Amino acid sequence: MSDTAQTYDTSARHEIITACREMNRSGINQGTSGNISMRSGEGILVTPTSLPYNDMTPEDIVWIGFDGRIEGRRRPSSEWQFHRDIMAARPEVEAIVHAHPTACTTLSIMEKDIPPLHYMVAICGGHNVRCAPYATFGTKELSDHALAALEDRSACLLAHHGMIVTGSSLVQAMWRAVELETLAKQYLGCLTVGEPPLLSELEIRNVLDRMAGYGHSD
Repeated sequence: MSDTAQTYDTSARHEIITACREMNRSGINQGTSGNISMRSGEGILVTPTSLPYNDMTPEDIVWIGFDGRIEGRRRPSSEWQFHRDIMAARPEVEAIVHAHPTACTTLSIMEKDIPPLHYMVAICGGHNVRCAPYATFGTKELSDHALAALEDRSACLLAHHGMIVTGSSLVQAMWRAVELETLAKQYLGCLTVGEPPLLSELEIRNVLDRMAGYGHSD
């Protein structure tokens, strides 16, 4: 494996591993079903496939170039395609978290967007969180659906699958992932009573304006 700064960023690799373990500790993921990536030079660093997070070392993280080149001693996550494609299409994105938290996944099974039931929906970039159409995991079709659902957004659901959350840092992406799961739980709770009243698009825009410059905003 190349030892260049572009493909071997030790601090980023440690950050990815720490975040993977935090995903499971916080309950937004189970086992090795989730995956994380960070921008690295002309490509991304992404978690390997099917390796328990507690066993993961910096050398296990895989580098994938935007040109398709792969460097690493392990195979990359089966979802590497949408990680790479999102990073290539969205230069402001520095990190991506993909996970299968229970509430988000339940809504994704129901193929439901998350509407503006609470002002914190704004952390995902707009007045709702879209649910992308279903496609088989690891496919270009799924990556294309994810890119469309993420247009002007920083998070989406994947039908019958889970969540994708982006950020200008891994810290931000992780924070958004936890908040998104909270929103999903709130929506599911509302649905036991009925469809909730919603905030207007104008109000969500007001919230986005007020959030500008806050520590967790873009």
